[in-house]
Amino acid sequence: MGTIGLIFPGQGSQSVGMGKDLYDASATAKAVFDAANDALGFDVAQLCFDGPEEDLKLTTNTQPAIVATSIAALRMLQEQVQFDAAYVAGHSLGEYSALVCAGAIDFADAVRTVRKRGQFMQEAVPVGVGTMAAIVGLDQTDVEAVCADINADDNVVTLANINCPGQYVISGHVKAVEAVIEAAKEKGAKRAIPLPVSAPFHCVLMQPAANNLAPVLDAITFNDLRVPLVNNAEADIVTSGADARQALVRQMYTSVRWEQSVRVMLEQGVDTFIEVGPGKVLAGLMRRIERKATCLSVNNLKTLEKTVQALQG
Repeated sequence: MGTIGLIFPGQGSQSVGMGKDLYDASATAKAVFDAANDALGFDVAQLCFDGPEEDLKLTTNTQPAIVATSIAALRMLQEQVQFDAAYVAGHSLGEYSALVCAGAIDFADAVRTVRKRGQFMQEAVPVGVGTMAAIVGLDQTDVEAVCADINADDNVVTLANINCPGQYVISGHVKAVEAVIEAAKEKGAKRAIPLPVSAPFHCVLMQPAANNLAPVLDAITFNDLRVPLVNNAEADIVTSGADARQALVRQMYTSVRWEQSVRVMLEQGVDTFIEVGPGKVLAGLMRRIERKATCLSVNNLKTLEKTVQALQG
């Protein structure tokens, strides 16, 4: 097996039932979910396994649920096969899972913090004031230009996610996002559609959430990383706990530079990516960024077995 990068999914990857077969099959996975339940003071495992979906989709619930499922999958993988990751990265929320993996933060601290993060993000902008939209089939420069034409202090719209070539997410005030959707269609976008989200993430409207999150992050211990992280905010390689902490604050109101983060890992020689956690969103993006890279997944027992076999090679 080549040089490994571990990548962790963010919000939108959740589904009712996630992690259940891991929990049922493994004392290791069960211990992770039990630790999450203890840290949060409610049954996040039951929410993952049984829903209801409306509750799982609430951002304050989604965030710790995805981190718990991701770390349960990671611990099972680590238990079954010996390997060294050269780099870790996570898409938005996934950066917390990546930092747990790298030994920078404690798992219990991570799930408690992301629950608050979800709450702060929800509270930052009243429901109905902000939104997000996916723009597919335009170049990044075109999307940025359209946003720049419309963006204003009282009518914010900027690039929120740079996912892969031709796939971007914008975020901001409802009217501004709607205007960009229309302008993007006129420019020839294949799709320009509003996303079913409750707040405008990763834009300046999240500054109040970042301000609230900073003291929460300051109150927990950040160790220097055992495995370097490629962060979202700048797509920089981060090895110090202090840098990782500060980047999590900036991440709240800046673009998720996912495509650039993957390219940094590719430049560093990573040729095998393992998506650890629910869904296969990042594997799908990987095919659009670099088809030659190997992309494995660990989201249930079947994919775990396949990935273990590939790593044992």
